[in-house]
Amino acid sequence: MSAAEAGGVFHRARGRTLDSFSSEKEREWKGPFYFIQGADPQFGLMKAWATGDCDNGGDEWEQEIRLAEQAVQAINKLNPKPKFFVLCGDLVHAMPGIKAVFSGHYHRNAGGTYRNLDMVVSSAIGCQLGKDTHGVRVVVVTAEKIVHRYYSLDELSEKGIEDDLMDLLKEN
Repeated sequence: MSAAEAGGVFHRARGRTLDSFSSEKEREWKGPFYFIQGADPQFGLMKAWATGDCDNGGDEWEQEIRLAEQAVQAINKLNPKPKFFVLCGDLVHAMPGIKAVFSGHYHRNAGGTYRNLDMVVSSAIGCQLGKDTHGVRVVVVTAEKIVHRYYSLDELSEKGIEDDLMDLLKEN
């Protein structure tokens, strides 16, 4: 899936809401529900496995993208709809030119570098276990670099994204 195709998918999802979700409605048991758990789309593994080079390879994602799209299409057709869909396990097997890995779960900002690979851990929207504020990380990707910055929720809603990040987006 190209970046343009992915953008189209996200654009079509923009503005959709989950009517049944609100903190008040979700506090009490309302009867049975179901959710869907998917695991290990592991983009890149199918080619690596087929070529017998699981330590390398993984530079083609077409098969995994088709399967992930098939899963989303099948889930979207279900009636009644699941309460939620959770995807866990290995998301990516290998990625050519990978420069950074972004994750969470630590509930504070952290990170480091190993062999020119940046590991970036973003603090939580919810419960903070450190001194960071509730927030999100904005990541701008250009052909030359990846620039990221953590914003508190208040900062993001009051000021938006800083000019230097916006300028990077305008270059393309």
